[in-house]
Amino acid sequence: MNLVRLARRALLGTLFAAAALAPLASHAQTVAELKKKGEITVGMLVDFPPYGTLNSSNQPDGYDADVARLLGKDWGVKINLVPVTGPNRIPFLLTNKVDILIASLAVTPERARQVLFSKPYAAASIVVYGSKKAAIKTAADLKPLKVGVARASTQDIALTAAAPQGTEIRRFDDDASAMQALMAGQVDAIGCSTTVAAQIDKRTGGAFETKFVVRQQVMGIVMRPGQTELEKALDDFIDKNKANGELNKLYRKWLETDFPSMPNS
Repeated sequence: MNLVRLARRALLGTLFAAAALAPLASHAQTVAELKKKGEITVGMLVDFPPYGTLNSSNQPDGYDADVARLLGKDWGVKINLVPVTGPNRIPFLLTNKVDILIASLAVTPERARQVLFSKPYAAASIVVYGSKKAAIKTAADLKPLKVGVARASTQDIALTAAAPQGTEIRRFDDDASAMQALMAGQVDAIGCSTTVAAQIDKRTGGAFETKFVVRQQVMGIVMRPGQTELEKALDDFIDKNKANGELNKLYRKWLETDFPSMPNS
């Protein structure tokens, strides 16, 4: 077989693969389709307590899991919870491995160009958290230090934007790895949510503290682009369960505070 024929065959294979994938990627799944299927596959983090964690039976749990279960109850469908990581959350959604994400995904302009967000269903503050002995008061103080963060997370984006040029930012696979690096003295501070900071505080008895707030983030339920009918249904779900107090109950259960006031909520 000559090279021209091989090239043609390779090109045809690529075109057939693209044609097979195109309808899958562009399909706008509707609420009616999900209800007919009888189940929704939801991607969520399990390393971001109290939003996402594993219970004593090694099953997904936390605020995000309970929000997903509340959605299943409201819509009368089974909920399949699939663990995802910070870096693979959006790829899992865009390749149809999950129907939606309830995965502590903060709304950012960059992400909004890739995916569709519902109204906020949660919020968190990103802070720089480090040893009480570390002289850190503002972002400018980070330059001579080593700062850890979970790779491809919102805290990674926020910290990278805030830190002065020359800051050594060490990126880890997840928040748990960044926490371990801080407690082991491998980094001077980490960029994390207030909930992660609270987890460290419980483990270390107050050896660390919040240095300053980098950014407040609001989180939305995430869909593939073009799913405007699903977006409206999820917005209605959030509005309904804010009004009837169900989201506040879950917030108090997991975060020990009332559901926060948020923009566009």
